[in-house]
Amino acid sequence: MKEYAEATVRVRYAETDQMGVVYHGNYFTWFEVGRVELCRQLGFEYKQMEIEDDSFIVVAEASCRYKRPARFDDVLAVRTRVTESQRRTIRFGYEVLNQASGELIATGETLHVICDRLGRPKSLPEKYRCYFEADSHPRPADSRAKISSTSEKKR
Repeated sequence: MKEYAEATVRVRYAETDQMGVVYHGNYFTWFEVGRVELCRQLGFEYKQMEIEDDSFIVVAEASCRYKRPARFDDVLAVRTRVTESQRRTIRFGYEVLNQASGELIATGETLHVICDRLGRPKSLPEKYRCYFEADSHPRPADSRAKISSTSEKKR
């Protein structure tokens, strides 16, 4: 597995404001696209985890730092990685880049609690733990610095 999963999104007109800049809330939707793609690239489908194992990854915290504007019709790369994994929680880190220029558009992070379908916290089933171990997915030094510096600023 690569050090991150990458999903491509093209900015739709409806995702922009009157100034032609992507509305800030859309980044959180793209983070979700990145998480689902990460699961796929790790070798399982997120919906399988919900259906077969009554395990849902519920968002408990979310943050995004906007670096540069994204605009209508830009093609963006959403890079997603696991930055921390514990028995009942998983933290994901994100980078959104302009695919054409390579410019960093935004960074983000989400913290998730594993819950059953009734919303009760539970432990991540053993069969998924190896997929979400942060240390098992090495990162290039430059990417690690971007995500860790964002995390450290918030603490």
